[in-house]
Amino acid sequence: MRRYFIALEDPDLAYLVQGTPEFSSYIRDMLWAQQYAYASRARMDRVLSDALFSVVGRGSRARTINCHHNFTVAETHHGREMWITRKGAIKADKGDLGVIPGSMGTRSYSVHGLGNPASYNSCSHGAGRRMSRTEARKTLTTQSLEEAMRGRTWNSDRAIALLDEYKPIDQVMAAQTDLVQVLHELRQIFNYKG
Repeated sequence: MRRYFIALEDPDLAYLVQGTPEFSSYIRDMLWAQQYAYASRARMDRVLSDALFSVVGRGSRARTINCHHNFTVAETHHGREMWITRKGAIKADKGDLGVIPGSMGTRSYSVHGLGNPASYNSCSHGAGRRMSRTEARKTLTTQSLEEAMRGRTWNSDRAIALLDEYKPIDQVMAAQTDLVQVLHELRQIFNYKG
């Protein structure tokens, strides 16, 4: 920032200037990492589905939804090309399929984007934390998590590390009816947090 004589209120607000070699290098590496993440999710889906079908004895995929969250992409909005960063969000352009997870043990949703230009064709990726992980570990108990997860298969041996408090997913979904249409409501029976 100093090199370009840009004064910042806070050094944590620094950014790379588009058109510079640093910006181009960063974007190239970031896009590579996003492609790697996409391919990694696709592989996890194949491995998990194959294992499930092997145990059950049969099955097939009806549809796979593989959507990025917490990512950056160049898009055109309001007649301008710009870099859109979706932090805690997914792309919800008209026709886009997405998955919006609740917290451990609550419902999740598969959705169809409505393409709302006011949100840059985005919607929430999930419930979002009510408090920081540190605050959750100080405030919540493993007993409360165990009660919330009753009747589900989950990695209970890691309960202390999994303490989190999220906003109610129903409230989050009600607040974005102008961004997405719910296709399916999903209820977890198995939950694994890697």
